[in-house]
This record gives sequence, C-alpha cells and structure tokens, in this order.
Amino acid sequence: MVNNKLPMSRQAFEKLTAELDHLKKVERPLIIAEIAAARAQGDLSENAEYHAAKEKQGMLEDKISELEDKIARADIMTADPSESAHIIFGAVVSVKNLHTNKVQEYTLVGSEEVDVATGKISSASPIGKSLMGRKTGDVVEVSIPKGMLKLEILKYR
Repeated sequence: MVNNKLPMSRQAFEKLTAELDHLKKVERPLIIAEIAAARAQGDLSENAEYHAAKEKQGMLEDKISELEDKIARADIMTADPSESAHIIFGAVVSVKNLHTNKVQEYTLVGSEEVDVATGKISSASPIGKSLMGRKTGDVVEVSIPKGMLKLEILKYR
C-alpha cells in the first residue's frame, strides 16, 4: 500500500483549513449569486456572464476538492527537531557544500510550505531526503540536475 500522507506543520494545516473555510463560506456563495444574476438575464445559450460564472464555479469546486483531499491526507508533524538524535521533519539544517565551501541553511518542510527563496525545502526533495535521518558531521551526496552535490552537515536544530 502506498503511503500518500502529506507531512506538514500545524501552521500549514491551519492555513489549508482556513483557505478551505473561506472558499466554502465566502467564495462559493458569491459565485452562486453571480450564476443566479446571469441566469436572470434570460437566454443562457448566448449569455457570456452565465458561462463565465459556471466556469469560475467549476474551478472553485476543483480547488475545494483539492484542499479537502490534502486536509484528509495531512500528517501533522509534532516532534521537536531540536530534541531528536538525528535530522527529522521541521529541522533547520546548516550544511557546507564541499565543492564551493559555501554554507547554506535549509528548513525541511512539507510540500505545502516549500519556499526556496527562504531556504524551506521539501523533506521529500533530493536534498531533503538525503538529510533526513542524518547527524551533525555526516557527509551526504545528492544527485541534482547539474551533477553530484556533496554536503557536510554542520549542525541542525
């Protein structure tokens, strides 16, 4: 059986549930009102507003279904990385690229929280996978599109 749970932080879960709540309680009623107003204009076959509102409704319902699925599969990670003997989800990891000697910091997060600009990478990404379960001082090799990346784990918290 395939594990299709989505690891995420409590904050990511709350953000998804708030977005779902907003779509259901605010956006959905607005679109229903748009459809009703467009329908009141008469002939639906040539009613651009009606067709646009129906298309908008379809996209909204798809988004609602997607969020409901993610919420149903959410696996909220609660362990404190600073208390773990090895790198786990949520850890902030400092690594040194052994080819460039450049030091970088990554936070291992779920796919819903990825933000490469701020160093938040997926724990399921090639770099994330290579760091999970490792300890300070370990050297990992990661296959990336540009070749092999060799990283030394300096610390984590």
